[in-house]
Amino acid sequence: MMKEYNSVSEPFLADVRAVVGDANVFTEPEKLEQYKTDEEYDPRRFRVPEAVVRPANAEEIAAVVKLCNKYNVPLTVRSGGTSLADGAIAVCGGIVLLMERLNKIIEMNTEAMYVVAEAGVRTVDIQKMANEAGYLYAGDPCSAESCLIGGNLATNAGGSKAVRYGVTRNQVYSLEMVTPTGEIVEVGSRLKKCSTGYCMEQLVMGSEGTLGIITKVTLKLQPMPPYRFDLLAVFDDPFKALDVVPKIMQAGLNPTSMEYMDNSYVRACADYIEFKGAPHYEDGIYVIITVETFSEDELDMKMEQLDELCEAAGAVEVLEADDRIWAMRRNCQESISLVSKVSLTDDVVVPVDRIAPTIKEIMHIGSKYPFPIPVKINAHIGDGNLHIVLCKCDLDDATWEKIVHDFHEEVYAYAYAQGGRLAGEHGIGAKKLAYMEEFTPAGELELMRRIKLAWDPNLILNPGKVFNA
Repeated sequence: MMKEYNSVSEPFLADVRAVVGDANVFTEPEKLEQYKTDEEYDPRRFRVPEAVVRPANAEEIAAVVKLCNKYNVPLTVRSGGTSLADGAIAVCGGIVLLMERLNKIIEMNTEAMYVVAEAGVRTVDIQKMANEAGYLYAGDPCSAESCLIGGNLATNAGGSKAVRYGVTRNQVYSLEMVTPTGEIVEVGSRLKKCSTGYCMEQLVMGSEGTLGIITKVTLKLQPMPPYRFDLLAVFDDPFKALDVVPKIMQAGLNPTSMEYMDNSYVRACADYIEFKGAPHYEDGIYVIITVETFSEDELDMKMEQLDELCEAAGAVEVLEADDRIWAMRRNCQESISLVSKVSLTDDVVVPVDRIAPTIKEIMHIGSKYPFPIPVKINAHIGDGNLHIVLCKCDLDDATWEKIVHDFHEEVYAYAYAQGGRLAGEHGIGAKKLAYMEEFTPAGELELMRRIKLAWDPNLILNPGKVFNA
């Protein structure tokens, strides 16, 4: 049973306008319509908010949050709108809070190797500024050109470089946030290690806007390796492609990226970017591997080892992966639109050593259901994160709902039996809330509920997401 909230009222809107200005509060139907969804394409899941608010800074956000508590109006934070889990949809009504005006990079310190940025800065702009200074910001979600850094923290975004550098939480020193009751606090510190009380910044990251609104962040920079090679190993058998992963990891090659695309993705992505000469278009399965080093000799040695390992595993061809291959990988999600207007993207995660049997089992489970297009899989195979895509095409709603549900019940049960979890980087949002409650151990879920209620007693922030508080 969900909590009941009040509708947005004129007195509430008047108080909000007094905080952020008339020009930054939107109630026009055509404007609200723009924020009914994120990367969700099923119209049955759309929700038009009652108002959209665009604050300029943490102080304005704090004042708006206090008003939401006072008037019992729910608030949903919208970062770049790239969520694949309905994370930015106002499922309980109320207001959508936009972060786009908090868009300043405050400091780039190359000597101490950190950057301070507001939450509304695009991830790609942080990457570019770091690169121009000769450094690397290692967070690299595939949506980097459109997602915002605050959203990366809120969902603990992963991406292609997680094999070597870890996910977003591994790139963060500290953050500033507005609490669910409207206080501005800073958590974390620019330290290499710390054993001083609870690690609050780590708790906030990945909480999907339910424990606070991230407004500013201090990020780690890495030295940029001067030598890099991107290798494409093409296989004609998915199991041969997957079996090469443990061999590469055990060889100590420390790759930056290891990406997998099944042949349905190879064809769809090549078509989407109009890459007519894509290698082995008709039957190729791609494994894309990036190696970066600080020595040219080390790079040559590692590339020779990789080539030998891939050929020994049964690769039909090993060649350099140019920008077009990476463009294919970055456009996996977008390419789905060529075959189905409505689709569902999942991101189950399992221990790395269980990724091959998990993909095999998912392919087997998928074959039992009448999906118009066979289950599509791409994966960050170096860190155990699988992206599973189901396409609705012309299926009627009732059939679609039934087979999606039954498919997920089997896949999630198998993933948890392997030591896996529901999401590796996309989060739970509203889309997986019921499964979160079903598959999360009861004791763990109860701890989450207690934390949520302690921090957000009025359940104002992002209700209807992650779990039912």
